Amino acid sequence: MCYCYILYSESLEKYYIGHSCDDLQERLRKHLSNHKGFTSKAKDWIIVYSESFNSKTEAYKREREIKAWKSKSKIQKLIADIIQIEHPDL
Repeated sequence: MCYCYILYSESLEKYYIGHSCDDLQERLRKHLSNHKGFTSKAKDWIIVYSESFNSKTEAYKREREIKAWKSKSKIQKLIADIIQIEHPDL
């Protein structure tokens, strides 16, 4: 199983969109570890959204689609919609 996921950093007030065929919690640990790259700028990343796919190609395609939006509000709506589906009483 592969995933397209969205991370959020409250300290940066930024989202990060990625894809992986690793376990998502393990992938998050890698983002939080000492490394070079965009997510190294903060240590408070959390997974706020994920979708599962049968192939890496599909997950990467979805990542590119979300990144092409270039819209923080559209990403926030995607996240809010899934929260509403999972927790309709909120």
